[in-house]
Amino acid sequence: MYAEERQQAIATLIGHRGRVSVAELADRYGVTTETVRRDLAVLDRLGVIRRVHGGAVGSGALTTFEPGTAERDSIRAAEKDRIAELAQRYLPDAGGSALFDAGTTTARVAAAMAVDVDLVAVTHSLPVAARLTGFAGVRLHLVGGRVRGVTQAAVGAETLQLLGELRVDVAFLGTNALTVRHGLSTPDPEEAAVKRAMIAAADRVVVVADASKIGREDFVRFGSTTDIDVLVTDTDIPATAHAELVAAGIEVVLA
Repeated sequence: MYAEERQQAIATLIGHRGRVSVAELADRYGVTTETVRRDLAVLDRLGVIRRVHGGAVGSGALTTFEPGTAERDSIRAAEKDRIAELAQRYLPDAGGSALFDAGTTTARVAAAMAVDVDLVAVTHSLPVAARLTGFAGVRLHLVGGRVRGVTQAAVGAETLQLLGELRVDVAFLGTNALTVRHGLSTPDPEEAAVKRAMIAAADRVVVVADASKIGREDFVRFGSTTDIDVLVTDTDIPATAHAELVAAGIEVVLA
């Protein structure tokens, strides 16, 4: 496990549990206590957790922490690749239309499509658009607006207006967090508004999110569990969260 992956796992664990000790983390991840303390120092500087004597506790800043695209791309990469492959089954029939949200997992969904795919694709994400241009059978529509540097995606009034005029077969959405209580959420209000517009534009909503996002709650809610038709995640999803999401009527598919 790379340091970035371990730090993400530690942050997720603290988010679930509220408090963990250095000794427990060292045993859990098979590293020294010195390594754990360095990881906690990194997360503390980012505002994700707060270090205390002997361990760490959750921080209110967890709900507004938003790492950049490059940083997120290397976290849980294998799980995201499996999710992207499995999500292919939810692409529309030939000639259909799909919205692709910004995000490292949705970008993988786009990249994993068959070379002969026949699709009308819409995205507000520059990295996703770059991947979609490689498919001869994709008619790509890039939604404009002000581009946020953190996500490299268009947001704002122009983006929302353009999305409001669309109707597509399926939307592949990413999320920073998902619980039954709080629904889908993300740190930035403008990103949340775009995701909300994508939900409204789609006949079917497929959320692609690795298990580290499940059980977390972020700053701005952009959708409820009733907005989700399918959740494609990985097998590390907590059993309790899995049961709750299924009970809420979501088709949960594990990669």
